[in-house]
This record gives sequence, structure tokens and C-alpha cells, in this order.
Amino acid sequence: MTYAEHTTVSVEKSRAEIEYLIGRYGATHFAYMNGPGKSVIEFLASDRRVRFVLPLPDPTDKKFTHKVDGRSGTLKTRSSDDAYRAWEQACRQRWRALCLAVKAKLETVRAGISSFESEFLAHIVDPATNRTVGEVMLPILAQSYDAIGESRPLAISYEEAKP
Repeated sequence: MTYAEHTTVSVEKSRAEIEYLIGRYGATHFAYMNGPGKSVIEFLASDRRVRFVLPLPDPTDKKFTHKVDGRSGTLKTRSSDDAYRAWEQACRQRWRALCLAVKAKLETVRAGISSFESEFLAHIVDPATNRTVGEVMLPILAQSYDAIGESRPLAISYEEAKP
């Protein structure tokens, strides 16, 4: 089962909750943008610009436009209203998951478990390139793993793991 799969919380309410949360934890700016296939939130906190890109499902995907008939097991076309409701539910689920992720990161920082930079590192925007650290580093990391050919076993000592 997917987190918040059956949520009734609207996208707008989840977005407002994220804006409230980051403000409560010290963010000074918040921006939101919505476009085909994705939504973006961006905020300024701890002197860092943070961006989350939320991929949204394709409303024309068969999982929204069709359903399996319970009796016959055949694939049936949904009405456009039913397809829209199924797609909207998937969007609500993704926004709830994003809200949970942001809240968990902020609580981790508040509890002193991790620093702001460590928790949000992949989403921090480099002001020189306007790209997130994740956008820059993930392809480099993938190349490094591909070059090795296999993952190395865990072999760190407690001393190596100290911050």
C-alpha cells in the first residue's frame, strides 16, 4: 500500500501545510509553480535556496483511464469523470508524501540528528548554476558506481563514520 493512497486532503491543503511548516522552521521565502507533469516548490531557509520537483502522474495513463472489471477481469474504459478523479487522487497522494518528507527532514534538523545542509543537500540550489546538488551529483555518482561494476561491501569503522 502506498503512503496516503486514499487521502482526502486536497493538493492545495498539502501545499499550504508545507508552506506553514517551512515558515514555522524559519524559512523566509516560499514559491510554488505548477506545470504539465510536475509541480515545484522552492523556499529560502538557513541561507540556502531549496527546490523540490514533484513529478505528477500523466492523466492519460491507462491506470487512470481504464480499470479492471471485477467480474470478468477485462480492462474497461473509465468515464472521463472517473479518470479525472483517479488521477486527482494520485496527485493528492504525491503531495501528502512530499509534505511528510519535508516535515521529517525539518524535524530531523530540529532534533539535532542532522544539519539542515545534510538533510536537504540534494535539493539545495547552487546559485551559480540554478541546478540542485542532486541534479549535478546524481549522474556523477551513477558513473562512479558503473565504473566500479559492483557495490563495495560496507567496511567502515566507527572512527570513519564520525561527523
